Amino acid sequence: MVSIQKVNDNFVFELKGMHKLWALTSQLVIPASNISKAHNDFSNVGWWKGWRAPGTSIPFVLTAGTFHLDGDKIFWDVMNQDKSIIVELHDEEYKRLIIEVADPIVAMELLNAG
Repeated sequence: MVSIQKVNDNFVFELKGMHKLWALTSQLVIPASNISKAHNDFSNVGWWKGWRAPGTSIPFVLTAGTFHLDGDKIFWDVMNQDKSIIVELHDEEYKRLIIEVADPIVAMELLNAG
């Protein structure tokens, strides 16, 4: 699970508990201006997450870390898709973040408000 805080002009995405180990990172800092939108439309996300490098993937249980798909770098930290959101980015190392949060509605509102 990931917590999100706005600090000045940045969003800090902090991984909690064992997710730090599985994703091989503890936090990501993204400028608010580099977030295009946050949503929970998973219709374009298929079963193939991409090539894991580095990260953890246990099918139908956990996807965490960096994945490469169709030339894009995507960060995942998801155990429960129902509590997950997609954060679309530009001018960043990652094209998108697909993360599990405590409250998807509140997280999307925070991120979309910038």
